[in-house]
Amino acid sequence: MTQTYILEGLCCPNCAAKIERGAAKLAGVKSASVDMMAQKLTLTADDHSRFPALLKEITQIAARIEPDVKVSLLEERETARKAETEEHEPPLKKIRMGAGVVLFAVGMILELNQWLELALFLVSYLLIGGGVLLRAAKNISKGQIFDENFLMSIATIGAFAIGEYPEGVAVMLFYQVGEAFQDFAVGRSRKSIATLMDIRPDFANLKIGDEARRVSPEEVKVGDFIIVRPGEKVPLDGVVTEGRSALDTSALTGESLPRDVEPGSEVLSGSINNNGLLTIEVKKLFGESTVSKILDLVQNASSAKAPVENFITKFARYYTPAVVFAALALAVVPPLALGVGWAEWMNRALVFLVVSCPCALVISIPLSFFGGIGGASRNGVLVKGSNYLDALHNVDTVVFDKTGTLTKGVFAVTEIAPANGFTADELLELAAGAESGSNHPIAQSIMKAYGKPVSGAVDYEEVAGHGVRAQIGGKTVHAGNAKLLEGIAFEKPETVGTVVYLAVDGVFAGHIVIADEVKPDSANAIAELKALGVRKTAMLTGDSHAVGEKIGRELGLDMVCAELLPQHKVEQLEKLFAPGKGKLLFVGDGINDAPVLARADVGIAMGGVGSDAAIEAADVVLMTDEPSKIADAIRISKKTRMIVMQNIVFALAVKGVILALGALGYATMWGAVFGDVGVAVIAILNAMRAMRTVRS
Repeated sequence: MTQTYILEGLCCPNCAAKIERGAAKLAGVKSASVDMMAQKLTLTADDHSRFPALLKEITQIAARIEPDVKVSLLEERETARKAETEEHEPPLKKIRMGAGVVLFAVGMILELNQWLELALFLVSYLLIGGGVLLRAAKNISKGQIFDENFLMSIATIGAFAIGEYPEGVAVMLFYQVGEAFQDFAVGRSRKSIATLMDIRPDFANLKIGDEARRVSPEEVKVGDFIIVRPGEKVPLDGVVTEGRSALDTSALTGESLPRDVEPGSEVLSGSINNNGLLTIEVKKLFGESTVSKILDLVQNASSAKAPVENFITKFARYYTPAVVFAALALAVVPPLALGVGWAEWMNRALVFLVVSCPCALVISIPLSFFGGIGGASRNGVLVKGSNYLDALHNVDTVVFDKTGTLTKGVFAVTEIAPANGFTADELLELAAGAESGSNHPIAQSIMKAYGKPVSGAVDYEEVAGHGVRAQIGGKTVHAGNAKLLEGIAFEKPETVGTVVYLAVDGVFAGHIVIADEVKPDSANAIAELKALGVRKTAMLTGDSHAVGEKIGRELGLDMVCAELLPQHKVEQLEKLFAPGKGKLLFVGDGINDAPVLARADVGIAMGGVGSDAAIEAADVVLMTDEPSKIADAIRISKKTRMIVMQNIVFALAVKGVILALGALGYATMWGAVFGDVGVAVIAILNAMRAMRTVRS
């Protein structure tokens, strides 16, 4: 059982890691994951009755580690947010910071005696960094010693101790500036995701008789009728029964071109009605609707962390104590061993402490992945976690389902071939009756071709991967692929398309050919994937070899495996794994694709027409059903990964150089300030580039 808590005010990556570790140790907790970017803690517990007590315990943990963090249930926070106005930074803090900066500037400009200079810089220091000192003291009293507050406090107090007053104030000032910039960058990323959250509808116009009553979308039931006026959001998934309009689906799909709808058109919740009055029959409850699924996917996207994120979190946990003891050794060992002056080596140790702060890495890396996920979302690609976004950069093999993925999944009857005395009309009527209980695209195409009401089949039975068996008018009718008619004599036609064979009371009655159409951008998608370095492309389908091979040649696929049942798709997928050569990606849309999506390194579901099971099992969802979006997702992943590696190399290289120069006495406290705050700001600015989408 899972519960989500909001950690409002959480902006410190180090604090987030400590809260996560503390929550994971609580009795009854199976797992705990803190998403600092979304300010959320997700707990999995053995017993749901423990959640009220866990809320109190987590509140105590948060208060001990970061007193400014407020803990609440996700549901309570969402309710409160509706009535809350935007909070601003307390004016008193701004006044203190401003006064501290003025005093610092005065001290730097004027020539003062030693005691007056000390007093001026000390007051400036306390105004600017008093909060940092207080947090460090509180954390030390609670056993939380090694964090950035401690590093900055020790470094700046040490600077005052050796008479470097301006440097001490400057370090604290620029640290606070860096923190403010960090908060701004995190807030900017959160707002980019919050913009997507605007797709959540606030109300639905429920049609009751000739009137419309405004209600919450959660109150509307399947089968109810709702009215959507121009400018309003479509609150629930459904089918248009009256009216024509153009819908803005850009928030869902990333596509700016409006989509025209008319009676019979399916509409997705979260779309905006541009013009025209629409009456819609609701097909899904709000909790199962497209907009709810998107909100859930995006809100929880950064809970699953990439390996590099987990590494940096662990790295920072051990790195900070290590540099503190290294700085202590640098300050103490040379004077004792070599008999040199204490002041010089203390100054070097302070430089060492200031530059060693890991903020640049700890904040910029999660921010990069968060930005990448946000950028992908705006492009109609929903990624369920940083780990999946990271995995996409190293895709070696891409495996596709056929129907609804590379093809439109819209079938049409192209040939009716009766046999053994049956007529074409009789054959189509029997096929329509047998398929009347199925919602499979092939069944729907047969029903559409028949175009008349059918008497429902009796004792309807669906044979997975083979077809259907039913009693119609006292006769046993088999309708499906060749395997379903095993033991019945018939000839296979030389045709390209999906063939539905029919038999009545054990006698072959003929076949119906149904053709599917390849999506316009499928060939381009395959070409783009190969241009991005994908080594192998393959297609798994339950369709015939003739159909599979034809589509494979048309699209330029490297491999086609046809006539597969769902369990055989998993077996075939296993054979395509290439250890040590990168990740395997599977793309599908049907309920029978769910096992394969779950087995692949990364599973991508076609979200627009994809089944709920496929979307649930997938790691990435494409909202437009365009295969070319796979290439976009890989580009975004590669860009995000490149930004992450740039930040790691840049931060470690600059810090390493300044650490070495500081230990040798060549770097000053001002150089250390750049090595800490400057590197952090540059890394954060670089990370924010990940929010910009990459298009071909």
